[in-house]
Amino acid sequence: MSVIALDHLVLTVEDIDRTVTFYRDVLGMMPAPFHDAEGGERMALSFGEQKINLHQAGAEFEPRAIKAAPGTADLCFLTEVQLETWVEHFDRHRIPLVDGPVARTGATGPLTSVYVRDPDGNLIEISVRG
Repeated sequence: MSVIALDHLVLTVEDIDRTVTFYRDVLGMMPAPFHDAEGGERMALSFGEQKINLHQAGAEFEPRAIKAAPGTADLCFLTEVQLETWVEHFDRHRIPLVDGPVARTGATGPLTSVYVRDPDGNLIEISVRG
């Protein structure tokens, strides 16, 4: 018995529209509205073969994390774009760098990473392999 991949994760956020704008405009993710199994309308962000489902703080879908709250995530995203280009991009969007570029270790080996925060304060790591 073993799992093979991450399909999606959930972020609990203060403002879904603000979150969608950040992840679309700053990280290049695509808004992906969908209907859940019960027919309710939901919002997600898609990238590659993964997605991030969004839950509105105070109105989370069940089942949910016991302590679901905005600003509690620490996420690492891989890129093939040079980190210097990301730093310039963040600067144009007036998003301060938290740290980096710094050497890190990822799931498959060495990474070089920069860190920023999303509108809820989640730590966002942008990394290149090698």
